[in-house]
Amino acid sequence: MKAYVINSYGPPEAILRLKDEKPKHPGDTEVKIQVCATTVNDYDWCICSGKPWEYRLLFGLLRQRKKLRIPGMEVAGIVHEIGKHVTRFKPGDEVYGDISDYGFGSYAEFLCIDEKALHPKPQKMSFEEAASIPHAAMLALQGLRDAGEIRQGQKVLINGGGGGMGAFAVQIAKYYNSQVTGVDRKEKLDAMKTLGYDHVIDYNSEDFTKGEERYDLILDCRTNRSLWKYLKVLKPHGKYVTVGGRSGKLLQMLFMNPLLKIFSNKRTRLVMLAANRDLDFIEKLYDEHKLRCQIDGPYSFEEIPRAVQRFGDAQHVGKIVISVRS
Repeated sequence: MKAYVINSYGPPEAILRLKDEKPKHPGDTEVKIQVCATTVNDYDWCICSGKPWEYRLLFGLLRQRKKLRIPGMEVAGIVHEIGKHVTRFKPGDEVYGDISDYGFGSYAEFLCIDEKALHPKPQKMSFEEAASIPHAAMLALQGLRDAGEIRQGQKVLINGGGGGMGAFAVQIAKYYNSQVTGVDRKEKLDAMKTLGYDHVIDYNSEDFTKGEERYDLILDCRTNRSLWKYLKVLKPHGKYVTVGGRSGKLLQMLFMNPLLKIFSNKRTRLVMLAANRDLDFIEKLYDEHKLRCQIDGPYSFEEIPRAVQRFGDAQHVGKIVISVRS
């Protein structure tokens, strides 16, 4: 079995090595999947680069812990073999999911993972489409609907709107008839308009936190500004929701949130992702043609190192997807 293995930190194209790994058999509650498609996420970039530095407290200070040596947290594939206590799947079933609650390792031809990490793949979806959904779409949906409590016709701003999560978030926000503004780099703005954004902002030429526009809801996957700057452009009773970003800014939000509840009617929330919980809802939107998968790629299995670097350089529009099985 071929898999991409890392043992040290550095540029992905230097430290991601394609090697022959000994095939494994699934445990009692595991399924063995033939991986057909996978993706690139922030986790994959961070575990390769070792940045931000605080991530090394989780991954290992100088080198990755052994259990993290094969990256990859989203998968779409075909069940190849099942453990003796598996009840939800059988060989030949097509499955997909965010596997991060149970392990990693989708940058490989085969993967053994607990059956609870997987969901049946709809026949209408390609493997590439299915792989693009679980992590980013769940962040977008749970950020807007659950944490942000989005309402019909609101003004919504999505910071980092051209990436994988932003591509799903704008479509979910439009499902609620929202007026949506997206913020990202200049090169992505035209593509963002085709995704459905009503307004787009180039962060290099305009700081939305200094503008006159006010928003009911801000969904942020960057968290690269002071909390007070975000609050300034929220309407009364508006909500600011972050799904991740710079740790210092996240800590500021957590510490200041109790004070904010006393002195303001604006609210902030940090999304604690429930992996795969709302895939049925996303599948419903997909079936009704109210959501499409914006794929950057797909790239070949041999291009994984370059694709991870592309993510780190923030060059992608939508979700970076890898076709593992041709």
